[in-house]
Amino acid sequence: MQYLCSREIEKERTVLRKLLTLLFFVPLLSMAQERDTLAVDSLEVDTTAETLLTGTLQERLQRLLADELLQRTQVGIYVYDLTADSALFRYNEQQTMRPGSCQKLLTAVTALSQLGVDYNYSTSLLMDGTIAERVLTGNLYVRAGFDPLFSRDDLLAFVNAVREQGIDTLRGNIILDLSMKDTQKYGWGWCWDDDNPVLTPLLFNGKDTFAEHFAELLAEGGIVVEGNILSGRIGANVTTLVTRKHTIDQILFRMMKESNNLYAESMFYQVGAQSGRAYADRRRATERLQRFVRLIGLDPAHYQFADGSGLSLYNYASPELLLRLLRYAYQHQDIYNHLLPSLPIAGQDGTLRRRMRGGTAYDNVRAKTGTLEGVSTLCGYAQAANGHHLAFALFNQGTILSSQARRFQDKVCQEMTK
Repeated sequence: MQYLCSREIEKERTVLRKLLTLLFFVPLLSMAQERDTLAVDSLEVDTTAETLLTGTLQERLQRLLADELLQRTQVGIYVYDLTADSALFRYNEQQTMRPGSCQKLLTAVTALSQLGVDYNYSTSLLMDGTIAERVLTGNLYVRAGFDPLFSRDDLLAFVNAVREQGIDTLRGNIILDLSMKDTQKYGWGWCWDDDNPVLTPLLFNGKDTFAEHFAELLAEGGIVVEGNILSGRIGANVTTLVTRKHTIDQILFRMMKESNNLYAESMFYQVGAQSGRAYADRRRATERLQRFVRLIGLDPAHYQFADGSGLSLYNYASPELLLRLLRYAYQHQDIYNHLLPSLPIAGQDGTLRRRMRGGTAYDNVRAKTGTLEGVSTLCGYAQAANGHHLAFALFNQGTILSSQARRFQDKVCQEMTK
């Protein structure tokens, strides 16, 4: 009997020791788990933190879809974590819609990829014939390069190059070689009542007035032209007098910050001119865009590209396509380093200078805007609160008041960056 009582006492002691051990270690385990959770929240690349962030962002963006605007209009949204290389939020991301000026992103990324980040736009002055007693018996030629930045300074350089040859009389013609592109002056699907740029490959301050300004400056420089200014092709046995160049970055900056349509079209035709064929036209340029879309893993048959600027009502893209472009650029640092500085900054400059002037999106979001009648788009980059780099594509269609669509997009950007 005494033996049995001792065994029972020993059992009770064992149970008590286990209970005390449990009571001691459970709080420590809980504290350790709490510390681990805090560490997860602070790590930029931790998958648990990404899941928590994604869940929170999804909930916030999902609530925005209840906006009254979306009851009568269409929207497509794609938000992507570039740091984690994973999608954060998708809604109608594969729907084809009009991109507006976000078409310029396709033009820009294709050009930076295929022409190269060191590409130059160039316009050259050449001559043939002989010079005797300050008279050139021959012709001057201008090789057009569709450079929208060609200005008075460039044209003065042409005049000075002629004078440096000791020429004060041209006994011949000035021949403008416009063979770089086709003769179409306007884009396919452009509205007749828009303020559309003229698509000529020889520009002066962005206008189709090169010939008259060249003749005027030659006369002011004391150079007599006995012949005419004609369109034609550069002959054989010519000598280059001067070439004026502007970098792709110079074109890109104004094209994206100010959404300049002429600059975008010039880049579109530069891409088309690299096809290796006789001249650039819309078909050849769009073929190059389609090849690039295939390169980034999408089927170009799902989209339609009509121009380089987004003016055309015949352009059809999707949030997924624009997101893929942004992701491709981010993953190719040489392209990203040129594209990112060209994008408007929220509340600061370009077409975003009056938008997102406060909140976490201010001076954070860098994006291209797009606006047509009934169309508003916004595509670009931002940084999340956890330090991750994001890409996003927002398409609004069927909006009578663009201001309503812009407010919706700004809300999405604020939520992304919280």
